[in-house]
Amino acid sequence: MKDFDYAAPTSVQDATTLLAEYGERARMLAGGTDIIVQLREGLRDAEMVIDIKKISELMALEYSAEAGLTLGAGVPCYQVYENAEISAAYPALADSTRIIGGWQIQARASVGGNLCNSSPAADTIPSLISLGASCRIAGPQGEREVAVSDFCTAPGRNVLETGELLVSIQLPPSTAHSGSAYERFIPRNEMDIAVVGAGSWVQLDESGSTIQEARISLAAVGPTPIVAQQAAESLAGQEASEENLAAAGGLAREAASPIDDMRGTTEYRVHLVGVLVKRTLARAVARARGES
Repeated sequence: MKDFDYAAPTSVQDATTLLAEYGERARMLAGGTDIIVQLREGLRDAEMVIDIKKISELMALEYSAEAGLTLGAGVPCYQVYENAEISAAYPALADSTRIIGGWQIQARASVGGNLCNSSPAADTIPSLISLGASCRIAGPQGEREVAVSDFCTAPGRNVLETGELLVSIQLPPSTAHSGSAYERFIPRNEMDIAVVGAGSWVQLDESGSTIQEARISLAAVGPTPIVAQQAAESLAGQEASEENLAAAGGLAREAASPIDDMRGTTEYRVHLVGVLVKRTLARAVARARGES
């Protein structure tokens, strides 16, 4: 690993000043579970590593039924899934934070860091997209908001410009008769990278029988996380039946554009999309109905 300078600013302004000064030579450290490995293996270079853990805004975890969830970019994964209220309101996010590495990783790794690493196979991004999350970004020119669905632009790349950092992720309030779920497939426990991942959210009517609205997002089947828009729209106004959920899974397969690699073939991944979308939709429907 090459030598680098280290800073631990205590305010967003100090962090953006450092980012503006060092530009592409600076790297952010939230949990360090990605960036330290990348620096050690020479996949990325840094002259300055900026630790965000001492910035109170980036470590904030605030939830209310009326306002929704504000998740600071540095909040570790375990604080999400160990919070009963947050897990009940945003079960897909709890699903994904619970499976990122082991508990040692979950004590450091953050949802914000997972998002900024911008891997196509990231586990939390499909959950965030399906839950309608947005990003609060700060930089030299002030603040702006970007939907999580628009955040990633290419493998390992995103919309953050020079001098900008992710401050927090905002999730809208959970509504009655809604549910969500995330599931991934991995070839073996030792390989903690999804072959395919799927996050689904549904809004049911008061009777719990009809889907009013749905959102579906996919991981590891394109250069960025994918929004399966056609599949989600096909469910609006439809009965929450096994046949309709399976049909949506079939449409989600059409949105996938995976590659062959050591984790799986294109054909296998496309097949898995249909399977996982049907499963996560079924689990989301069950949760929306209050079933275990």
